[in-house]
Amino acid sequence: MELTLEGLHKQFNGKTAVDNVSARLREGVYGFLGANGAGKTTAMQMICGLITPTSGEVKVDGKNNIDMGEDFRDMLGYLPQEFGYTAGFTAMEFLLYIASIKGLNPRYAKMKAEELLNLVNLSTEANHKIHTFSGGMKRRLGIAQALLNDPKILILDEPTAGLDPKERIYFRSIISQMAKDKIIIISTHIVSDVEYNSDEIMMMKNGKIICKDSAGALVKRIEGAVWSCRVPEEEWMQFEKEHCISNQHNYRDYIEARVISESKPCMDAVTTEPTLEDLYLSCFYEK
Repeated sequence: MELTLEGLHKQFNGKTAVDNVSARLREGVYGFLGANGAGKTTAMQMICGLITPTSGEVKVDGKNNIDMGEDFRDMLGYLPQEFGYTAGFTAMEFLLYIASIKGLNPRYAKMKAEELLNLVNLSTEANHKIHTFSGGMKRRLGIAQALLNDPKILILDEPTAGLDPKERIYFRSIISQMAKDKIIIISTHIVSDVEYNSDEIMMMKNGKIICKDSAGALVKRIEGAVWSCRVPEEEWMQFEKEHCISNQHNYRDYIEARVISESKPCMDAVTTEPTLEDLYLSCFYEK
């Protein structure tokens, strides 16, 4: 299966939200990485067919997603950035309700809901009201509902919002297991969500894809441009204004800084191994 984005462009009231985004995706994990307002959510909504592109189109094996209608929705699983739920529902009631909307067989739906609640570690909460859930629990329930119809295309918009570090690791494990026979798209501003399990990362800024490649290949773009140095405390305020700082550690008389710079930022600076987070920060330094 192949999902193709062909020159996706979207304007709202004359303002461009997504600007000529093109990509070709097969089974695997794809990360759309960018700061808030980069156009990621709008791109996800166009892929899902929730909004119509101003120009360009989304195709599955050469067929337009809008024209495919129900056939496209049957192969789609979607977790929006904010998903709605009825607070009075229990977790199980909510999943069965979503399953009925998706037209799933009731017996299959009950079995699948139990399986997914177990997958996202909510089986003991199956009969508890959603309004009693923490933010992370609600997010895990959202992931479960996106998987009810065993989708071939799974789109997750900021999926780990509200999850603690342990839950984030577990989420990445689930995604890796499912990637063999699905196209999985993760839209996020959290680098660790896509750094380790994405086959390709597409970095979005101002509605455009500014670079795309594997995490390893992207990191190589800033080799020799990440530095470690010590800055005297009295010089720090000016130094911080003039440089892109990706990390810092304060000591009594100096600050140890990790700096992203094409040129040597100070006399004692030494180059250090770059990370994807360094690249991200260099791209969105002004934000």
